[in-house]
Amino acid sequence: MSERKPALTPADLEAISERTVTHYDLAAESFWAGTHDHDVSQNIAALLDHIEGQPPFSILDFGCGPGRDLLTFQRLGHRPVGLDGSARFVEMARELTGCEVLHQDFLSLDLPAARFDGIFSNASLFHVPRQELPRVLRELRAALVPRGVLFSSNPRGDNQEGWSGGDRYGVYHDLAAWQAFLRAAGFDELLHYYRPPGLPREQQPWLASVWRRRDS
Repeated sequence: MSERKPALTPADLEAISERTVTHYDLAAESFWAGTHDHDVSQNIAALLDHIEGQPPFSILDFGCGPGRDLLTFQRLGHRPVGLDGSARFVEMARELTGCEVLHQDFLSLDLPAARFDGIFSNASLFHVPRQELPRVLRELRAALVPRGVLFSSNPRGDNQEGWSGGDRYGVYHDLAAWQAFLRAAGFDELLHYYRPPGLPREQQPWLASVWRRRDS
């Protein structure tokens, strides 16, 4: 039986956030250069296709980075709001889109209740330490309207947790672990798939999933 890791202290969590955010602040321009042309249309469609009602939709881009997907939602006619922990990313996203962009740490969220039809979390929730994930997911659920939809895409793994390259903290969930977290937080699964499409599973490092807020 593997030994249970000791709980992260408040000081540990603060250090995780500060170090990870600092990495993105310092790499903001190179991050934009390397990701601004990535095609995540499959993920955007997966969210929008499952939101009930008539558009335009109110969308929270959770971990919006410099604003690439925020801009896409805006151009599609929706009402997106960004959120990121990196002050530099927030500045860049506001300048790019003119949208409201919240500067909030993922571990210290202050979100309005029942505000969003959908939440788009592309390559962001994996930065939340495992012990904090149930709370963060419940906070995201509370920010959704009844039957609202959460999309997530995370780099997958065998449930490893820790530092990557010494400067970014991540948790690399497998499908079963991720499903258990989301179901316990009050979501029902609608869809999951691996990316990039059309490749053997060992060449698909991303696990994407779509979830509906459970209200019954």
